[in-house]
Amino acid sequence: MNSFEKELKISTEYITLDAALKFSNVVSTGGEAKMLIASGQVRVNGEICLQRGKKLRPGDSFEVSGESFVIV
Repeated sequence: MNSFEKELKISTEYITLDAALKFSNVVSTGGEAKMLIASGQVRVNGEICLQRGKKLRPGDSFEVSGESFVIV
């Protein structure tokens, strides 16, 4: 984890990408999350991800709108 990443703590095995965007307050609705992901503005582990149901597990990271998050 670098100093610019924010930790997103989960208590389950994984969180889906669209839920992670809402949980981290990057977006306020699932529709917003869907549009951000579909437009290629979200990177998961450094690569553009177009799957809103992508499972993120502890250790995975995602970036959007200049913000970086790591799942813990």
